[in-house]
Amino acid sequence: MKKQRAFLKWAGGKYGLVEDIQRHLPSAEELVEPFVGAGSIFLNTEYKHYLLADINPDLVNLYNLLKESPQHYISEAKRWFVAENNRKEFYLDVRSQFNRTDDVLYRSLAFLYMNRFGFNGLCRYNKKGGFNVPFGSYKKPYFPESELEFFAQKAQRATFICAGYEETFRKAASNSVIYCDPPYAPLSNTANFTSYSGAGFTLDDQAALADIAEKTATERNIPVLISNHDTILTRRLYHGAQLNVVKVKRTISRNGSGRNKVDELLALFKAGC
Repeated sequence: MKKQRAFLKWAGGKYGLVEDIQRHLPSAEELVEPFVGAGSIFLNTEYKHYLLADINPDLVNLYNLLKESPQHYISEAKRWFVAENNRKEFYLDVRSQFNRTDDVLYRSLAFLYMNRFGFNGLCRYNKKGGFNVPFGSYKKPYFPESELEFFAQKAQRATFICAGYEETFRKAASNSVIYCDPPYAPLSNTANFTSYSGAGFTLDDQAALADIAEKTATERNIPVLISNHDTILTRRLYHGAQLNVVKVKRTISRNGSGRNKVDELLALFKAGC
């Protein structure tokens, strides 16, 4: 089966790791993702149902709109992808309106526009909750029509919720498997990028996630697969799991020469591990 790309550009997206993750994900009726992001694993697996969560309400609202009104959303979104909108002034005006309105349709359309016309496909908010990614200056941003259509079709099997990882774990059914793609632990003290959610994902969160994963696997017999950087810290956190190392090219770097391959861990917690 041909790999399916997400319609959003996404820092840390799992498109490049799809085959590795597919190999290590146990079979189940339902796949639960507490950190769905752009949805590359959802798009490239075959489960009967999906429970897909994220703490970013703009992302979840967009997904629900696309699921419920695909034709309307896609046709409206396409209107934004014209040459006269590929200007810094227009982009900044959209960003300003986005930060002032609560209108779900406008925010969902602007979110896709800013994802494609903004810098590096970043999704970043300031402490006041304002989207603050600068203009991207791309020649002709791509309108992902076929990717949107595929997502909308597959979304009929999915439930999208705005929730944190602890709540999402609690909602996991007994016949499910959980895949976690949390904001990664830093490779070094200087490599800790600002979290896309605005709230940050601390080292305490990394430890709490590992703890809830182990308990869910052992006490509820629900397998949990977590991807993260391969560091001394993550190996300590995931000591109760089966560890597999994969190499992946970094997609975000402070300079182009830093886009080298790094080791990543796929940690599988399961009963009797």
